[in-house]
Amino acid sequence: MHSAVGDIATAPDTQPVEADARAASLAAAVLASAALSACGGGGGDSSSGGSASAPAIGGRAVALQSASFAAATRAVVPSAEQAARFLMQAQFAATDADIASVRANGYAAWIERQVALNYGTTGWDWLNSQGYGDVYSTNNYYNQSYPADYMAWSQLMASSDPMRKRMGLALSEFFVVSLSGLEFGWVSHAMAHYWDTLCAHAFGNFRDLLGAITLHPAMGYYLNTKGNKKENASGRQPDENFAREVMQLFSVGLYLLNADGSLKLDGNGNPQETYTTSDVSNLARVFTGYDLDMRQNVNVTINGDAIGNTAFARLPMLLTASNHSNLAATFLGVTIPANTPAAAALKTALDTLFNHPNTAPFFCKQMIQRLVTSNPSAAYVGRVAAVFTDNGLGVRGDLAYVFAAILLDPEARNAPGLSDPEYGKLREPMLRLVQWARTFGVGSASGGWKIGDQSNAGTQLGQSPLRSPSVFNFFRPGYTPPSTVAPPAVGMSAGSVAPEFQLVTETSVGGYLNFMMVAIESGVNYSSDIKAAYSTEISLATSPSSGNPKALVDRLNLLLCAGQLSSTTVTTITNTVGGMAGIVASTSTTATNLRKRVCAAVLMVMAHPEYLIQK
Repeated sequence: MHSAVGDIATAPDTQPVEADARAASLAAAVLASAALSACGGGGGDSSSGGSASAPAIGGRAVALQSASFAAATRAVVPSAEQAARFLMQAQFAATDADIASVRANGYAAWIERQVALNYGTTGWDWLNSQGYGDVYSTNNYYNQSYPADYMAWSQLMASSDPMRKRMGLALSEFFVVSLSGLEFGWVSHAMAHYWDTLCAHAFGNFRDLLGAITLHPAMGYYLNTKGNKKENASGRQPDENFAREVMQLFSVGLYLLNADGSLKLDGNGNPQETYTTSDVSNLARVFTGYDLDMRQNVNVTINGDAIGNTAFARLPMLLTASNHSNLAATFLGVTIPANTPAAAALKTALDTLFNHPNTAPFFCKQMIQRLVTSNPSAAYVGRVAAVFTDNGLGVRGDLAYVFAAILLDPEARNAPGLSDPEYGKLREPMLRLVQWARTFGVGSASGGWKIGDQSNAGTQLGQSPLRSPSVFNFFRPGYTPPSTVAPPAVGMSAGSVAPEFQLVTETSVGGYLNFMMVAIESGVNYSSDIKAAYSTEISLATSPSSGNPKALVDRLNLLLCAGQLSSTTVTTITNTVGGMAGIVASTSTTATNLRKRVCAAVLMVMAHPEYLIQK
């Protein structure tokens, strides 16, 4: 089955992507499919030296024909609860319309439609539409980071392509660049374009994405590739920051892995390091000579200071050959000979990282953790990594197929995980707020989406998009909460992890509850501009006979929890809300009181452990 192909919308700094839909089967994997060959798998011009740019931001045709499990899903109509569960993994929320669409089309066809959707308004264009690119504004937007916060929340809460944005957010927690670690002019525009780059490549190829983030000015500032110079006679050496992190965090990881993500042990049963300090220092030579592309810069004078325009923030960094190291570089078993041209050296380096056997399981396991479960089985990781290695068309790193494989895998779709106490994951605080907004149709009346940095754990969410406290993300993929492993009877079994729990403290628990209590009833940060109406929910908030709003709680159970609240919890919330003082009697059933009943029910659901753990 082929989905409709969306038009390719080419942004000013992008190049069209060739589209050629073909059919093929993928043996011994979740998917066997036909697809567009967009960007290829071996590395394209995006890594050739700074002259190329991101792929076209538009739709992509992809048809997922499955030889095994995914084929079976086409023949089965998901229940409303199954559809909601899928949607909470694949995007941010499950609305009535989304549930109906999944049930009508099936999982695979729904994914096809989402991949084919054109990118909505980009973060870059949104900033400019709000006036944040105005150099003459007395708000000095060129020195401010808060417009990027508004941009990020608007993209997550209001975009018309939520699956792409969900995958973009997952990628932002792998290829981390953080607003909290950047200070330079037009930082909001640089971060908006970095976000757009992640989303533009979300259904493209990992290799092209790796090339795009390597030369992005935001990454250049964040991990010091901007202005990184070659060694000299005075003892200066290339900065090693990006070289280290591109291996440790963005590609191969610290230890050698088997194809299923398990550690590859030596003869003594010990893990083996993937790279050495020599690998880092050698690889660092490849990333020298790059700096901002200021060829389109035009300065204006503001209060006596020369302020440039935003153009550099969307252009790949440019090579200054005289600053590039000409020494040989040996790393990960590959040698780039001395005096190799910078573009060729960069291509070899990124191809080496892309094709390393660790990259598929290292990346795929973390994407499974972000979308489905903190503790995927080795078999689950292996199946998805196999799709990364070959999408069935001989293409490595095809992210559309990787994300489809994650979502269509039996371990994601089958029911046994619902009864496994170690299956699933803690919902990230920022995802809870986005889910609330999308579930209840929250908009921004002004269009400004003025939700700033929500990182304060005591008074806010303790997390905010694109605001990781470090390059290591908000939490580590192998984090285990203290005092939870031994003995297993009182906690987690040995080897289990719970990454998102690294955000959880007594302070953050109270901060989240207080923040959501305000947001649910009075709007985000008491703002009537970003406030839920709850029209459908209010209509269910009363029962003429008993004042028992079970229909309301059942609806919230479906839309927020995919029907996973226990019967005991449903009864408790129903009875509590139905017995609220001043509401039971028909003479007191005012619109205000009905709204309070709805808000109380929403808060009780979103505060409950059965909601907080997504399965």
